[in-house]
Amino acid sequence: MTVPPTHPPVAHPPAAHHRARATIRIGRHTRLSARIDITTPGLLAVGALVSSVLLSTAVLVRVSVREGTKASAIQH
Repeated sequence: MTVPPTHPPVAHPPAAHHRARATIRIGRHTRLSARIDITTPGLLAVGALVSSVLLSTAVLVRVSVREGTKASAIQH
């Protein structure tokens, strides 16, 4: 019985980090600061979550408009 050759583990390159910083000043004494550090897979995950939320919101709006039209037709 022969054992299949084992391959050395593939070393994946480290994920790239994306960094952003923003500061908003409101008046003289108020300042809001934000900083983010995210990897490429994390950025893709956030994009997938945002797109799924927007898609589900569009479906809910369409159903509510359709149901609202039926409800107003029944009342008259």
